[in-house]
Amino acid sequence: MPSPFPGMDPYLEQPAFWSSFHSRLIVAIADVVAPYIRPKYYIEVETRTYLDDADDGILVRIPNAVVLSSTLDRELLPSVETLVAVETRPQKVRLPMVTEVRERYLEVRESGTDAVVTVMEILSPKNKRKGKGRVIYEQKRRTILQSASHLIEIDLLRGDEPMPMIDEDPVMDYRLLVSRSEQRPFADLYGFSLRAAIPTFPLPLKAEDAEPNINLQQIFTDLYERAGYDYRLDYRQAPPLPNLSPDDQQWLNTGISTD
Repeated sequence: MPSPFPGMDPYLEQPAFWSSFHSRLIVAIADVVAPYIRPKYYIEVETRTYLDDADDGILVRIPNAVVLSSTLDRELLPSVETLVAVETRPQKVRLPMVTEVRERYLEVRESGTDAVVTVMEILSPKNKRKGKGRVIYEQKRRTILQSASHLIEIDLLRGDEPMPMIDEDPVMDYRLLVSRSEQRPFADLYGFSLRAAIPTFPLPLKAEDAEPNINLQQIFTDLYERAGYDYRLDYRQAPPLPNLSPDDQQWLNTGISTD
């Protein structure tokens, strides 16, 4: 069965589903678009890799151990019974760890020259949260915006801070940015809510070439059904954070069947 939402499904924003969904959507877009841009162009699925904090765990400080000298008078030491009575039980703590982060994205390249014509990114939670992931992504974003490559930036996450824009960013659940190199600093921003379908958008290529339109809603719908998300997502539970607005929550309560 299709998703009960008309566009993006917020239940896929759960950490348990997002990483796999992100990777599958990247590959699905590449598979759908590739036949429409051949033979002049081809699409590569690239991977950005870096190390980052695995979670927000806090290291609990442990006092330094005290070593008693063997020359101390044994009479000054507490008895065995006393030692047992004051025995300190260990406390379970969680240590800060690092993990390898792998983020997929697409590059449309020109056949023959391998020049990068268009970069397509689907933002991940680490791209939007404060930290190393956002710093790395914003550096790459600035590099692309200063180059001759076009940028498509797809934000299907309601939470955390959107990518920076000079103009005021209206309140919206999801964002889709198409930045043509020849039109910078201006770009086309498609904002949409969880009540709306995902917009169709053009794939910028070189000026002399026809641009295919990407029906991201259809790609999403097909992926949802192939992955069997209707069997795996529990719509009886509340959507993941951030909380829905009162209007959206009322719409959700009256518009979605959990049978």
